[in-house]
Amino acid sequence: MSVFHHLPLGRRIPDRLHAVSVSLPTMRDLIGYEEKDPATVGRIASGYPRFVLHPCLRQLTQDLTRQHALTGRTLWLTTSARSAAELAAHLAGTPPGRGARITLFAADDLHGAVHPENPELYTEAKAFLQNTGMFLGSREAEDTLVRRGGLPAAEPETLFAGDALAETRRVLRRALPAAGDADLLPACSGMNAIYAAFRAVSELQAARGRTIWVQLGWLYRDTISILTTFVPDPARDYVHLPDVFDQAALEKLFAEKGSRIAGIFAEAPTNPLIQTPDVPALAALARRHGAKLILDPSIASLFCVDVLAHADVVVNSLTKFAACEGDVMAGLVAVNPAAPDAGALRRSIARKLEPVYPRDLARLAAEIGGYETFMAQLNVATPRIAAFLEAHPRVKKVYWPLSSESQANYLRIARTPGAVGGMLSFTLKTPLAPFYDAVRLPKGPSFGMKNSLISPFIYIAHYDLVKTAAGRAELAASGIEPDLLRLSVGAEPVEDLIAALAEALG
Repeated sequence: MSVFHHLPLGRRIPDRLHAVSVSLPTMRDLIGYEEKDPATVGRIASGYPRFVLHPCLRQLTQDLTRQHALTGRTLWLTTSARSAAELAAHLAGTPPGRGARITLFAADDLHGAVHPENPELYTEAKAFLQNTGMFLGSREAEDTLVRRGGLPAAEPETLFAGDALAETRRVLRRALPAAGDADLLPACSGMNAIYAAFRAVSELQAARGRTIWVQLGWLYRDTISILTTFVPDPARDYVHLPDVFDQAALEKLFAEKGSRIAGIFAEAPTNPLIQTPDVPALAALARRHGAKLILDPSIASLFCVDVLAHADVVVNSLTKFAACEGDVMAGLVAVNPAAPDAGALRRSIARKLEPVYPRDLARLAAEIGGYETFMAQLNVATPRIAAFLEAHPRVKKVYWPLSSESQANYLRIARTPGAVGGMLSFTLKTPLAPFYDAVRLPKGPSFGMKNSLISPFIYIAHYDLVKTAAGRAELAASGIEPDLLRLSVGAEPVEDLIAALAEALG
C-alpha cells in the first residue's frame, strides 16, 4: 500500500506561502478549477503564480485600489515601469482597449497599469502578463505588505547570505561551462526568459527582412501564445511543424522560405510527449540559412542535456529542478558566445528581460547548490518507473527520453547515456478519472521539485482544446491524447512512487 496520502483540494505543494503548485486531487476538482466553478475556486488560495494571482499580490492590489480611489477600474501590478508600459501599450492595441482610458500606475516603488472594469480587457491583461511572466512576484508583494503594515512579517525561510547572483551563476556554469557570466542572464520567470529572447531575436532578424517563426512540435502553451501573438502577422509569419522527427518537412520549408525565416523554437525534449528532435541537424539547417535557433531544455534540465553549442540562445525555467523546493519563480537566458550575433543578442536580451527580485534570487541561490545532486538522483529513479509502467498491462504507452522513437536523438545531446531527468508521460488502456482520483501522489501543476507531481497535463494546460471536437482534432494531429498523464518524479524513495502507481492501477 502507498505511503503517500491524498492532499486536500487547495493545499499548497509544498505547504509554504510561495509554493508554485496546488493540490487538485480529483478530476472533478480539476475540471471545476478550469471552469471557474465557485465551489472549487473558493477553496484555492494560490496556485502556479502566472495563472493564479498569489494571495499577497491580491491583498496588495486591493489595498492600493482603495488607497488610490480606483473603484470601477482594474489595477495590474507588474515587475517594473517598463513592463507596465508594455502591458498598457498591448491593451491599447486590442479591440476592447481601443478608446479605453488605460493609464500607468506608480506609487510606493510599485508600477502597473489601470483600465476600466471590463471582462474582455481583464482577460487580455491577464493573458499578456501570464504569457510574458511579468506579474509582480509574490515575495516582492509580501515585502511591500510588510513595509506598509499590511503583514506583521515575512514568512521565515532560508536565504543565501552572500552574493546570490554569483552563486546562481557558479552552479549554472557547471552545466554551461562555455558560457561566461555575461552570457547567463537570469529572468523573473521562465516565460519572461522566453519572451525576452524571442523579442530580441525577432528585432534583430526583422531588420534583415526575416519575420517567419517556426514552431517545431508541440510546445508549452504560453510559448505557443508568444509565437502566435507577437509575430507581425500570424497567418504569414507563424509556421507549426507538428512532427519533431520530420527533418524532410523542415528542409522543404527552408528551401521555400529560408531567406525569410527568423528563427526556430524547439523544446528538447518536448512537453508533454518528451520527444527530442535531431538537434545537431536542426542547428546545422538553421545556421546554413541564417535563421536563429532557440532551444528550451527545461523538461530534461541543463544538467542532463547539452544544447548550448547547438543553439543561438537557450531558455530555461529555473523554477524547475534548479529551485528544487518548488517555491521560486525564475528563468534563464543563456547566449551561445560562439554563435553569430552573440554580442548583439546578449545586449538586447539583457535590456528586455525582467530581473529576478533580490529575495527570490537569494532563495534560488539557497536551493540551487543541490541542483546537480537532485538530477543524479532522478537519473536513477526515472528509468525504474518507466520500466514499471511499460510492463504494466493497463498502461497503453509511456513517453520518456529513451522511448524508442526518441532515444537516438536524445542520446545525441544527453550529457551521459543515463542522464534522463525526472519527467515522463503515459496513457492508460482504462478510463483516466478512476486512476487519477485513486492515485495517492501529489496532484497539481508544475514539475521539477522534490515533491513528485502527477497531472492530466492536457486538461490543465489546454482545457479549451480538450472540451471541443475541433480541439481534440488539433491535439490528435500532434499525436497527443487528451487523457495523457504527466509524472514529475520527485525525491521520495522510488519504491514508494512505484507502489503508489501500482495501487492505483490495480
